Amino acid sequence: MLSRIVATLAVIYVLKRIITFRRAASSVGNLGGYRVLFNGLSPIGALLKRLPGLTQGLNHALEDKYSIHERVGCDIVAHVTAFPPVAHLSLADAQAIKEVTISRAKFPKPVDVYKPLLFFGHNIVASEGETWKRYRKITAPAFSDRNNKLVWDETIAIMNDLFENVWGDKEVITVDHCRDLTLPIALFVIGVAGFGRKMTWKEDNVIPTGHRMTFQKSLSIVSANTLAKIILPDWAMRLTEKTREIALGFDELKAYMLEMIDARQKSQKVERHDLFSSLLEANNDEDGEALSTDELIGNIFIFLLAGHETTAHSLCFTFALLALYPDEQEKLYQHIKSVTPISRVPTYEEMPLLTQSTAVFYETLRLYPPVPIIPKRCAEDTTLTTTNTQGETVVIPVAKGTSVDIYTPALHYNPKYWEDPHSFKPDRFLKPDWNRDAFLPFSAGARACLGRKFFETEGIATLTMLVSRYKISVKEEPQFAHETFEQRKERVMKCNFRLTTT
Repeated sequence: MLSRIVATLAVIYVLKRIITFRRAASSVGNLGGYRVLFNGLSPIGALLKRLPGLTQGLNHALEDKYSIHERVGCDIVAHVTAFPPVAHLSLADAQAIKEVTISRAKFPKPVDVYKPLLFFGHNIVASEGETWKRYRKITAPAFSDRNNKLVWDETIAIMNDLFENVWGDKEVITVDHCRDLTLPIALFVIGVAGFGRKMTWKEDNVIPTGHRMTFQKSLSIVSANTLAKIILPDWAMRLTEKTREIALGFDELKAYMLEMIDARQKSQKVERHDLFSSLLEANNDEDGEALSTDELIGNIFIFLLAGHETTAHSLCFTFALLALYPDEQEKLYQHIKSVTPISRVPTYEEMPLLTQSTAVFYETLRLYPPVPIIPKRCAEDTTLTTTNTQGETVVIPVAKGTSVDIYTPALHYNPKYWEDPHSFKPDRFLKPDWNRDAFLPFSAGARACLGRKFFETEGIATLTMLVSRYKISVKEEPQFAHETFEQRKERVMKCNFRLTTT
């Protein structure tokens, strides 16, 4: 008798799931796309490997690029999941994306998606509405042209320190993973230009008194293992040596941030224009705009993470592409020589002249956008308009509550906007008419990346300095001696999505 009841309840549950699944597909006009049990970005989906009908996998946006839109024959597709029973619209249409990014009230940021990033406190990334406006008002002044010049000058100094005091007179430098070079560069820049914390290549290998790991290592552990922190409960973080190291990394980073706050508050008052100063001033504001300590730490963390991780990995991709395409590297080297004599370093005022450096950096961001999926959520019943492969207009119903996601790889590989989109062709960004609406590594609209100029300044300065002094190549290893170019490219450029594209 009991078994019959259980079987009946199971059948009812399955039927209910099927009905809600079909309703979700119907809500977006049964538009083509993935039909799977688990969303690849959900905790369960993130743990499972890609399998048709089960989950599209955590890396699907990077792996698919424009292929799903091409298969469906439309620049907007629908990914429908059973757990939860919802439809996600995936956008690769520049005009539809522009409408979504401009219409903030109609397509707000779904802050619940970002709740896992609140473990240190509320922050600008995981906020919307009046809270976001308050955070933006506090932080925006720090991203000024004066600060961008500081970013440039400090990046040049950090690279010179690397060349002179670490690499010295070595003619050949070998790194097993380019990330081992770009992560500290990015950390040193955000440290000094964002938070007034000056670090050198040699000093950061020393663990300070009262700590169990360096600041650099704690931030690297946190940025590499945030998903583990999100998915695993606190008790599980103490089970293995690996998870204990992750937990220690989070504890150490928080301790370092508290020390930064305490040291600056006790230091002699000096006029500064960095991000940390803006946050601390807001922490002491008595006019109702004051940040709580949790908000202060939360925002310090999110800017440290964003300013560190995205730049480091983008530079890593850039150097790898130049190593794979020596002709493009030589073209960049000759351009740098034509702008700045090798006998001196380039100045911030010369940055607009370094057009080839910018083009190489932009082409890297097109091929490997830092954030592959930018989520939005529809706040009212509406429609989005796109076209299919026959050039026909397609009007898609978008019900209130529908997830509307900007798929940057799909947009960046859409042949409608980019000729030969899979090829590394920096010169496409030297043409005056390149489609700026189809290039979204920093998002767009009011919620576009606040630190875009900071990011670009640091990236272009690092790229220019390295290429002006060294030729970059892929390390030759015996086990890969017979691989083809395509095999080498696939191996070297292999990437994953964690918090960002890595």
